This record gives sequence, C-alpha cells and structure tokens, in this order.
Amino acid sequence: MIAAQRRNLILDSLRADGAVSITSLAAVLESSAVTIRRDLDYLDSVGKLTRTHGGAVAGESPVESPYAEKIVQAIPEKEAIGRLAASLVHDGEVLIIWPGTTTEALAKQLRQRTGLTIITNSLPVAQAFVDSPGNQVIMTGGTLRASILALVGDAKNRTLRGIHADTTFLSGNGLVADFGLSTPNMAVADADRAMAASGNQVVVLADHTKLGLRTAIQTLPTDSISQLVTDAGSPAHEIESLSHKGVTVHIATIASGLSDTF
Repeated sequence: MIAAQRRNLILDSLRADGAVSITSLAAVLESSAVTIRRDLDYLDSVGKLTRTHGGAVAGESPVESPYAEKIVQAIPEKEAIGRLAASLVHDGEVLIIWPGTTTEALAKQLRQRTGLTIITNSLPVAQAFVDSPGNQVIMTGGTLRASILALVGDAKNRTLRGIHADTTFLSGNGLVADFGLSTPNMAVADADRAMAASGNQVVVLADHTKLGLRTAIQTLPTDSISQLVTDAGSPAHEIESLSHKGVTVHIATIASGLSDTF
C-alpha cells in the first residue's frame, strides 16, 4: 500500500472514531508501528490531525505562531540572549541546537568559533553556519514542520539516539517554574525530549514573552533544565521560582549581552 492510500485510510478512521492508536492502525493496515508513526507525524505537520502520545485525535493541531510573526518579536532581547548564551560555549564542543528565533540568534553568534559540531533540525540554524567552515553541522532527518522551519518525527529521533552532546540549547512556547518548558504541539514536544536526552545539560533560551506562559504540552519538567538565559523583562517571581528549583538563571542586558546570574 502506498503512503497516500494509507494516510487516507487513517483519516477515514479518525472521521469515524475521533481518535486512533498506533497499535490498532498498524494491525488494520498491516504496517509497522514506525511507518504509522511517520504517517501520523506527517498528517500532523500539514494540519490534518493532532498527534497524541501513542496515536492521534481528529482536528487540526493547536495553533503555532507563524515563523514570520515570531521573527519580528523581541528582536533586541533575542540578540542579547544569543550573545550571552554564546559565552557559555567553548570551542571544540558538541552542541544540539533546537529550532527557534532565539536559538537562531545564538547560532549567529557562534559562526566565528572553531571546532564546534552542531547537530540541529532547524533549517535557519544550519543556514547560519554556511559561511563558517571552521565548524561542522549535522542535520537530522525528519518531516518538515513549516511553521517552525524544522524537521520532526522518527527519522530525527533516530539520528539523535547515537549522539551525546555537551549542551542542548532549547527554546519553547512557554516556561513556568511549576510546569517546565511547554509547547502546543505533540510532535514538537517529542522532538524537544529527544534533543534534551542527547545532551549532558539543557540550556533554555527564552525571552520575557515566554516566561510565565504555560501551553498545552509539557516538553521538559523544570528539574531537567540546567540553565536559563532570558532578558530583564521577564517576571521577577518566575525567575526567583526557577532559581529556587535549581535552575541557574542568566539575565541578558540589551546593551551588552552581559548578565546577572541567579
């Protein structure tokens, strides 16, 4: 059975039942769980369903802000966060860099470094190193999620299973001390977890528009976050709460990119 036929049958099942599981679809369609998971990731990426743990439900995925909208938000703060985050990196390290306009700011600051190995599923992050021959970039495979210009799905996760990085740099849609890092999309959450698991430490880059915001799906609990780089506009009570939970918080200033650390 070709992929298009299989995916149409998956959508027929969703229309009839409202939800499907990977196990049941694999049995009915006589396909492997890996194939079904890939189909669900693809259908989620084009807005035909919403991925859940172990399956999917009918309806479009939760709304993500378009990339064009994100790229013009809090630009000075993101640049300052990128400069400060770059100061945490040493030449020769292995880094995993997650998609996001803030992590792109970090990537641009690292172009003059040497000996770095960058593993990413972000098209803009990879592009930032095109004119940086002193560093190696490894792109994961996966299904393109256009809203974040990134690759998600099983192919990406398989690449990460064989990698151990010094640091994973993540962004997200929301971060609160009593919940952790979050996103509105299951496929993105799965990608976050896989990238975090492949790093020795997790550093979250989040400007003030993300702190204090909780979205639908937890990607990482707070105790899995080693450090946070944010800006001075972030809520003081959230910074204090995160610090009390063991997260080292760096606050970037727009003028210099230097920080206060908690």
